[in-house]
Amino acid sequence: MSTERINPPELSPPTGFSHAVTTTGSRLVFLAGQTALDTDGKVVGETLPEQFEKALTNLLTALRAAGGTPADLARVTVHATDVGDYRAHAPELGRIWHRLAGRDYPAMAVIGTVRLWDDQALVELDGFAVLA
Repeated sequence: MSTERINPPELSPPTGFSHAVTTTGSRLVFLAGQTALDTDGKVVGETLPEQFEKALTNLLTALRAAGGTPADLARVTVHATDVGDYRAHAPELGRIWHRLAGRDYPAMAVIGTVRLWDDQALVELDGFAVLA
């Protein structure tokens, strides 16, 4: 598999995402939305960074179970109930991403939403990966 992250100089410099990702491989993995649910199905974490860390851990757990690694992620969408809070915590969320997923970012978007499935959930991540 090969992955190339493309960030044209004509666009603003990306922070915490790549503008485009090209990838070749033979297996697509579609990752369902993951929130900060523990193994008992309860939302854990009171703050957005705590919930982001758990949701990202859950997403990466599903990816690894399918045979992938964070480097295989081609696209991640973040659904946040408070985009202002997400922006305010962006540096901390970036550090969490680096620690759990590394320095390479997939193509990403942050979408504001009124609420998520679980009332206590502040953030949900979904995405897809391409495996060799």
